[in-house]
Amino acid sequence: MAVSTGKYRFGNDVGWLRLRTERTGLGRRAGHDLLLEATRWSGTATIGAGDQLPAGAVTVEVEVASLVVREGSGGIKPLTDHDRQDIVHQLRSSKLLDAQRHPTITFTSTGFSGGAEGFELTGELTIAGTTETVTVSGAVGTDDRVRGTATVRQTRWGVKPYSAFLGALKLADDVAVSFDTALAPAD
Repeated sequence: MAVSTGKYRFGNDVGWLRLRTERTGLGRRAGHDLLLEATRWSGTATIGAGDQLPAGAVTVEVEVASLVVREGSGGIKPLTDHDRQDIVHQLRSSKLLDAQRHPTITFTSTGFSGGAEGFELTGELTIAGTTETVTVSGAVGTDDRVRGTATVRQTRWGVKPYSAFLGALKLADDVAVSFDTALAPAD
């Protein structure tokens, strides 16, 4: 499916952006694999001729304070509302994403290859004040929705994965990022 040349906007009003974490360590049975969702995020995309994207054509901004726990799987007992609140508190704390000092996570594209049926978008991702390069793989579906994935290794951005019980239970370093969004014409 081809996307018409032009400027588009996208975000939580026309799509979703999710993060999936997994647990590791000797105590992993006690913890939960988490599905987090950004409830406030937005972006723009400028599409050139032939489905091409010039450098800087895609920008995304995610409000760290908008990350919520959608589900937790595994674990010895089900995830409670109190557990969810604790997870969000830890996530926003200075030990992890430091939402007070770094309220947003941003992405700006620097390169593009492929086309609507399958693409790789390279860009600069800034998390907690540190910028590193990441590659997003995606495609435009027959329903004109853009879907994609990326893997973020937390330690590349200086984020130490959460751990408990003297390190016996911890989050895996890799976080799976996925999104599904429509492209709405920008005003």
